[in-house]
Amino acid sequence: MRIHFTGIAGAGMSAVALMLRDAGHEVSGSDEDVFPPMSTYVAGLGFPVVYRFDPANLPDSLDILVLGASAKLGGEQNPEVAAARARGVKITTFAELVGEVTAERQNTVVAGSFGKSTCTALMAHVLKSAGVDAGWMIGAISPSLPATGHWGTAPQMVLEGDEYIVSLTDRRSKIDLYHPRDLLLTSLIHDHVNVFPTFAEYEAPFLRMLRGLPKDGLAVMRHHPAIQAVAHETGARVVWYDTEPCDGWHARDVVFGEVSRFALVGPGGRELPLTTQLLGAHNIENIVGVSAYLLERGLVGEAALAEAMASFGGIRRRLDRLTTTSKVPLIEGFGSSYEKARSAIEAMRLHFPERPLTVVFEPHTFSWRSKDALSWYDTVFEGAAQVLVIPPPEHGAASHHQSTYEEILARTAATGVPTRAVRSNEDATAVLSGLKGDEAVLLLSSGPLLGLPDTLPAVMDRLYGG
Repeated sequence: MRIHFTGIAGAGMSAVALMLRDAGHEVSGSDEDVFPPMSTYVAGLGFPVVYRFDPANLPDSLDILVLGASAKLGGEQNPEVAAARARGVKITTFAELVGEVTAERQNTVVAGSFGKSTCTALMAHVLKSAGVDAGWMIGAISPSLPATGHWGTAPQMVLEGDEYIVSLTDRRSKIDLYHPRDLLLTSLIHDHVNVFPTFAEYEAPFLRMLRGLPKDGLAVMRHHPAIQAVAHETGARVVWYDTEPCDGWHARDVVFGEVSRFALVGPGGRELPLTTQLLGAHNIENIVGVSAYLLERGLVGEAALAEAMASFGGIRRRLDRLTTTSKVPLIEGFGSSYEKARSAIEAMRLHFPERPLTVVFEPHTFSWRSKDALSWYDTVFEGAAQVLVIPPPEHGAASHHQSTYEEILARTAATGVPTRAVRSNEDATAVLSGLKGDEAVLLLSSGPLLGLPDTLPAVMDRLYGG
């Protein structure tokens, strides 16, 4: 088939495009207003990509147009959608397409409020390193994998399971469409308040997923009260994991450092020493969960698991170190929700406890911009020495209950953490060029961050290089 992706720079969109190219289909894409790292990544995908929406981008013999979910794509107002519909071309979303093409695979869905991308990439990396040619779809870039999407020849397919809605007109969750045999559930904490105003509404797609698991399926789940409360919803075999001792798998004797070490402890006293380059206690938790799943399913051996865990280089924007010689470490974290932001800040305090922490924060997602989530700012920056706040984007502002930049600044400053407005790349660079040299800096957003991830590392290596 010939498949065109309108909104190709979406992380899920590009991953599915790569999966389907691997499966033998011809793919192309288009997008607008793309920023790194996805703009750089998409440019190297190896198939036609155009940075404008235009009917001329559609191949003559097009079979399917896949429309991304971003508000900027405009749905029926998008000229590519209008042209495809006039030609009678099938129009779908990437989540629907994934559900269709993986219907005969043994799907493992990695789901949860946070940790999805890291766990999916980590699972794919371990399987690949162990010689299992599984398929995968990941909503983030990992230097340890050749691509975000892969079709594979083995029955196994590992899918990052996003609970967010399929599209602006299809209010189903993406995970409603992925028919998992197995599940790795990392967390269950209220998120995406713009489409799930209450926790019950947020929890509902996870409950549907649990109920849909087959009896011969496997649900590996974090030993957490919110998940324990709904575990009875599945008829699949349940295996628990945590960083603390539980009736399942856990970590023991964790030693944090540039390379962190711990003992993975399983049922019956099973024990395996593991090391990791990843930062933060939450990544120890991720490793325990992925290890529990792979060992319980017998997909890899212990030696292969340990070797792959040690070599995994993480994923972009998830505590990714950007500087090379700077004595002031510059780390980029993913801050799309409160829990993700707190995990990143806590990891920085854990690994750099003596360094004053400067957080450069951009309230990019609708949740961070919602007046209903202003209370997040009351505690999210605990442990920071100062916070530089970038203005929120304007897209979608008219259709959401959005806080102003001034309200966000005032709410943050009211916590007592020194807060500064930085409205441009130059503003932020000027502030960060005046550090004493004993600090640590965390860039925190799911947005473009004024281009700082691209421009700032060289500045800091020059100013603070050893």
